[in-house]
Amino acid sequence: MKKIMHLQGLSCGHCQRRVEQALNAIPGVTARADLTNQQAAVTMSAAVDDQTLRSAVEEAGYQVISIEEIG
Repeated sequence: MKKIMHLQGLSCGHCQRRVEQALNAIPGVTARADLTNQQAAVTMSAAVDDQTLRSAVEEAGYQVISIEEIG
C-alpha cells in the first residue's frame, strides 16, 4: 500500500531527514520525504494506520495536512 502525506514545516535537508527517519522507524514502512513539494511518499509492507504515521511526523516536529492513499 502506498500513501502520500502532505506536510507543513519542512524547510531544509535536516527537516527532510528527520521526517524520513521518523517514518522509517515504523516497522513495515519505507518513506521518502520531498522538501520541495512538502510531501512524504510512504510504502507499507504491513498494515499501518494513518494515526501512527501522523503521530510519527508530529513527534518529529512537523505538521501533517492530509494523508492520501494512492494506486
